[in-house]
Amino acid sequence: MTTPFWCLLVAVLIPYGLAGLGGYHKHRQFGSVDNRSPREQAASLTGTGARVVAAQKNAWEALPVFGAAVLVAHAAGADPRLSAVAAVVFVIARVLHAGFYVGDLAPLRSLAFLVAFGCSLWLFGLAAVASSSP
Repeated sequence: MTTPFWCLLVAVLIPYGLAGLGGYHKHRQFGSVDNRSPREQAASLTGTGARVVAAQKNAWEALPVFGAAVLVAHAAGADPRLSAVAAVVFVIARVLHAGFYVGDLAPLRSLAFLVAFGCSLWLFGLAAVASSSP
């Protein structure tokens, strides 16, 4: 499995890790996790718990773009070394994004988002270069 594919697997796991952290905050704030209406309970979280839920939602939103970028770069035969760098930087930025979101560090969160999104665009760019090469 290539480095970008491993990074895609890690990116898939990020929202699940945040879901676990969200469960901790639900239990802490409400005394239990409401498994019958988990989304309603999540919507009632405040403070750090609410930011965990927001970070999880954002992680899900970033995943399809990154997944498509990894697959397109691979299919186009993009430079494997540069693709690996872009994918690793994406994962680092997304992990930092989650930490900054939970820690209420909005400017750093936005920067991490932009870096990660830029890495997805970079992968698409690498695919474009590879597919236009003779």
